[in-house]
Amino acid sequence: MNAESITTGDLAERLSCDIEGDQFLMLKGIATIEEAEPDQLTFLANPRYRKQLTSCRAGAIIISSDMEASPDIVKIISKEPYKDFRRALEIFYPVVDADIPAGINPGTQIHKTAIVGGNARIGAFVGISAGVTIGENCTIYNGAYIGQNVEIGSGCIIGFNAVIRSDIQLGNRVTIGDGTIVGFDGFGYTPDQGEYFKIPQVGTVVIEDDVEIGANCCIDRASIGVTRIGRGSKLDNLIQVAHGVKIGTNTVIAAQTGISGSTTIGSGVIMGGQVGVAGHIKVGDGMIVGAQSGVTKSVDIKGVISGYPARQHSVSLRRDASISQITKLMKRISELEAKVEGLLMELEE
Repeated sequence: MNAESITTGDLAERLSCDIEGDQFLMLKGIATIEEAEPDQLTFLANPRYRKQLTSCRAGAIIISSDMEASPDIVKIISKEPYKDFRRALEIFYPVVDADIPAGINPGTQIHKTAIVGGNARIGAFVGISAGVTIGENCTIYNGAYIGQNVEIGSGCIIGFNAVIRSDIQLGNRVTIGDGTIVGFDGFGYTPDQGEYFKIPQVGTVVIEDDVEIGANCCIDRASIGVTRIGRGSKLDNLIQVAHGVKIGTNTVIAAQTGISGSTTIGSGVIMGGQVGVAGHIKVGDGMIVGAQSGVTKSVDIKGVISGYPARQHSVSLRRDASISQITKLMKRISELEAKVEGLLMELEE
């Protein structure tokens, strides 16, 4: 992406940060510590990467006052480097208009009963069904489909080829990523004499204000009732949310996570990638679930869980450490068994 140019002094002023070094150095973008060039900005928030500063070629760095950097690098002193890095990104890469023109593309099919709010941007080959209501300032990219009686708030973004099935509700400023499907049937079947018969999925999905859902996710409608994603929550790409799941407010879930049906995820939860969550359980508010964890039962410990089955992180680490000793223990047991057999033979003689 093309970046705006700004001097180090102007950047520090806009971030309300102190500066050490050349205030007139022109910066033309942002890069990582490893890749930054002399006309670029970088940042350091995690002390783990401090060693990489020795080879850093950046012109300037956002850094806390207790960390040292080369005297050749202009230092923008921040109390919270990661937050100021985010703000710097917004300065260098300001939000531009969507890459589809304002208005409704002639190739769009809009049912005569649908209502589309003002300042809409709707791309080619979009289908908008009967009874749909779309708020103001929404952007719907090419190939998306909006099913019957869907309600979409203002300021929403629907990605390329995304599908919003019938009777779904989206709040304001909701983002749905490319290829994501909201409201497909939940996975529900009942066995009968060796066959499986589909359980009608007659519920809905409610996505509250300021939720962002990545690309190629599946948010299933409830069998009955509601699948709900709470206000301000953020879902990465490739996530499965099954029927009847409830996700609280301001929860963050990383890619390839799968949440089974009728499970409740609390508010303020942080969930790593490739987590598997069993059905009909609860994960408490504010918890952190480590990557690739398998959550098999309800848990609310106000802390970090990890591993399979998931348990308190410190316990999981001890368990993993013990497992690594099994080979030595088996060898030791074999040696002891041989000694015992030798002693028994001596006693018999």
